[in-house]
Amino acid sequence: MSLLSMQYIFWLLLCFPVLGFASEGEAVQAMDLTASWVGYAALIVFALAYSLVILEEKIHLRKSKPVLLAAAIIWVLVAIQYNSVGLSHEIAPAIRHNFLEYGELFFFLLVAMTYINAMVERGVFESLRDWLVTKGFTYRQLFWITGILAFFISPVADNLTTALILCAVIMAVANGNVGFVSISCINIVVAANAGGAFSPFGDITTLMVWQKGIVEFKEFFALFLPSAANFLIPAAIMQFALPKGTPEFSKQYFTVMKPGGPTIVILFLLTIVTAVCFHNFLHIPPVFGMMAGLAYLKFYGFYLKSKSKAWDRSSESPPGSSDNPYEFDVFAKIADAEWDTLFFFYGVILSVGGLGFIGYLSATSAFMYGELGPTNANILVGVLSAIVDNIPVMFAVLSMQPEMSHHQWLLVTLTAGVGGSMLSIGSAAGVALMGQARGQYTFLSHLKWTPVIALGYAASIAVHFWVNG
Repeated sequence: MSLLSMQYIFWLLLCFPVLGFASEGEAVQAMDLTASWVGYAALIVFALAYSLVILEEKIHLRKSKPVLLAAAIIWVLVAIQYNSVGLSHEIAPAIRHNFLEYGELFFFLLVAMTYINAMVERGVFESLRDWLVTKGFTYRQLFWITGILAFFISPVADNLTTALILCAVIMAVANGNVGFVSISCINIVVAANAGGAFSPFGDITTLMVWQKGIVEFKEFFALFLPSAANFLIPAAIMQFALPKGTPEFSKQYFTVMKPGGPTIVILFLLTIVTAVCFHNFLHIPPVFGMMAGLAYLKFYGFYLKSKSKAWDRSSESPPGSSDNPYEFDVFAKIADAEWDTLFFFYGVILSVGGLGFIGYLSATSAFMYGELGPTNANILVGVLSAIVDNIPVMFAVLSMQPEMSHHQWLLVTLTAGVGGSMLSIGSAAGVALMGQARGQYTFLSHLKWTPVIALGYAASIAVHFWVNG
């Protein structure tokens, strides 16, 4: 993120202070601290913390650490100011509101991550990779197959996991062809982000919108055609830069899926159905459906455990041997969740919530949605998500709760989901693939195709107005 971009964002936050921010459900009229030392200090703390997040790949400091500290400092500064004027009782309800927002997101993601880890351990994704590698597809066929799979898997498995799986396929068949790896990784990032935009399960931003009750589950599918345009237009142009021919592959790719792999996939789909039904028909928060789905996995883990004991008794292998195909520990899969990512979300939500309590989100909302208008503001959200990251940007929009039509809420859901594809640092998928394909897929190799990806971004917005206008 450039210094100029940081200055622009914080100029927006500073220049339009208005009175009063109260989180939904709070009977609190917050003080306007946007022009006080507390407000300026909080902005500086958040800017420094997020600068460290952006530099994670360079300095190797986990992204959760600076934002966890920033969240604590911001709320301590706010508490000091409120205590000094005898309003100490206003702080706890505001923090609890933001913490509840995080708690629902945390448990939802924890269950999803546990299922994904279980499928990885059973060899589900490796089997898919092996099938693709051994089919003898051409470079162009692999480019389209991995892109299409990314587009359709990410709505269920999330865009980050999908991108990592399909990047492994590309790396397995590339045989050092840097050009093929680079352009295929770009295609996977764009496709995974686009696919994640038309499903509540595809991205953190869509999940937040769904859990907030702003867009219903079935309404996300209205974004299918705009998302498809976002993926297909850049892919159709980039394919002409692919090398010709068919890559050679090593015959080492013959993974045997462990018992229970297909069943766990079915249980994961059943978990999603449970979460949707809880939300749509019983008006229960979807996180409760996900927790019920975790029980499905736990009971199936108990069944695998009994099969494991029977295997140990009938086999010459010692108990708990790695040769035991039924050995399965669901708590190990929970422990393998992306804890750095989960704690990063805590830091972001509490930090942005603190800035909102100070008054900056109301200020930004007044400028963006009042002065620029909803359409321009929502397009700007997508551009900012490529620079800053879509999670804090989308959480800020949800906290602002600007007055706009349902059509505009669908637009901001789309732009926040796909806008991050314009830069490699704009989405979790892009950042992850820069590490996985280090030296082959880079910030600059992605930047070269940014105008083409931006064309797909513009096309997705046009299609949204055409289809859903």
